[in-house]
Amino acid sequence: MGAQPMYEWPIYEWPGELCGAGAAAYPDAPEISLLAVPRPAGRLLPRPAEAVADVAIIDSDDTLRERLGELVRSVGMRARLFPGPDGILERGMAATMRCLLMDVRLRGTSGLDFQARLMRQNIHTQIVFMTSHGDIQMAVRAMKAGAVDFLTKPLREQDVLDAVGAALERERELRHRTDAIADLRARLASLTRREGQVLLLATAGLLNKQIAAELDLSEVTVKMHRASLMRKMGARTLAALVRMAAALNLPLPDDAAPRWARAAAHAC
Repeated sequence: MGAQPMYEWPIYEWPGELCGAGAAAYPDAPEISLLAVPRPAGRLLPRPAEAVADVAIIDSDDTLRERLGELVRSVGMRARLFPGPDGILERGMAATMRCLLMDVRLRGTSGLDFQARLMRQNIHTQIVFMTSHGDIQMAVRAMKAGAVDFLTKPLREQDVLDAVGAALERERELRHRTDAIADLRARLASLTRREGQVLLLATAGLLNKQIAAELDLSEVTVKMHRASLMRKMGARTLAALVRMAAALNLPLPDDAAPRWARAAAHAC
């Protein structure tokens, strides 16, 4: 047996031959640059066109609702029209809609309350609000909750199209990030527990010989695990691997490298 590690490394349930099936659930990563995680070729497939309505228009004014539908369709986007939000959540339609163009005052509920319901159900459809009776406080509340824009009636057609375009662009970026994180999690799930431990120590800044001491392995074995995990994760450099770990919000020990440095200095 080699020397005891300087500190106990937490045991993570990495799937693979060393620990059986099942991967730990990692929380969603915070906002990250799209450049931080390279888009994997051939992995991010668009959702079926027939399953997605680009824009859902919710307004109790039948005439305005129809006019807005015609406007949206005139620029090549799809639209679905609703007099109110009743039944949209119950039928599971909200999650398929990329943008809601919605009056803030609706039959039976307010647009702001409906926005809050979507958030509670973890549905991140982009929302553009419309109103004839809005005030600054209402607009601030909507924007703080994630609304893309807050339009005042009577509406200008170009303002509507600009706001909807911005909402769809935000939705595409969010979907890209979500798909990129899902792809990284799938790669992470392919690691063995030992590869997972090496990944965490390597991204914490430890060198191969330091990782070997921590895990009571030979340096050659660590190099083999490191090469394997880099290949599985699709990381060509350590910097890329660190960005992936940050995007996955992995529990990196901030003091791992300083502990080694202090011990090395003491030994000298």
